[in-house]
Amino acid sequence: MGRSRRGDETVTQEVDSGVVELVPDPDVPDSWTLLLNGTPQSHVDLVDPTRLEFEYVRRLAHVLDVVAPAGAPLRALHLGGGALTLPRYLATTRPRSSQQVVEVDAALVALVRAHLPLDRTWRLRIRHGDARAVLAKAPEAAFDLVVADVFAGARTPAHLTSVEYVSLVARALGPDGVYAANIADGGQLPFARAQVATALAVFPHVCVLAEPTVLRGRRFGNFILAASRTELPTAELTRRLAGDPFPGRVEHGAALVRFTGGARPTTDATATRSPTPPKGTWGLSEVS
Repeated sequence: MGRSRRGDETVTQEVDSGVVELVPDPDVPDSWTLLLNGTPQSHVDLVDPTRLEFEYVRRLAHVLDVVAPAGAPLRALHLGGGALTLPRYLATTRPRSSQQVVEVDAALVALVRAHLPLDRTWRLRIRHGDARAVLAKAPEAAFDLVVADVFAGARTPAHLTSVEYVSLVARALGPDGVYAANIADGGQLPFARAQVATALAVFPHVCVLAEPTVLRGRRFGNFILAASRTELPTAELTRRLAGDPFPGRVEHGAALVRFTGGARPTTDATATRSPTPPKGTWGLSEVS
């Protein structure tokens, strides 16, 4: 059942994954935050898709900006859709990019299409399905970029954390392709360390973007992992993160290997969901 109010009021609707709220930005017209079961998932500015409110999305966008010359179109696969913030950003900053989005929640896609419309000139296709199942069927070297931002509630599903899964990503990427993933962890960072080890088991070049307090485990937060068969532009990423409202660091090379702390790569046999965020993280009162 859905309830849609005037264009400046909250939209609440049940979808396949639970209850979605589209909350208008009180400061910026035509801007919305999407929450799923109380978890903030996306923020979209319909007038200016390059205005990115969430810090972790801005860091993902930095990766998108440096993987190819400015404005050059990319073949991109997005695992996880939400409100389609990054596909909108990429379509705006890299016109003529060919993009596919995989989203498991068909009702969520319908809601986003209805209330947060897409530019019809964008080469953007949305597919309903499980991210790994669709990835497994992708042609070899079909994409320049694979972005993974998949959460069931506030946790990444286990089957999207293993060497077997990352190997499917590598197969779908071209020789110079880049994999970018959003990872959440805190405390001793066992999940993040294992995810870095997992990426290093498949790709020779890996880096992580995060705030220093998150890298040290002092608070729960987001890590952006980038991986490729070719060298990553870590110096340029470092420069861009230093200029963010909340400056971040880029870990790579020997420092990143030390960061893993000897963690073993995750396999399908050992995979688990990402940890539950503490109460109060991202404005949450309760997560599961």
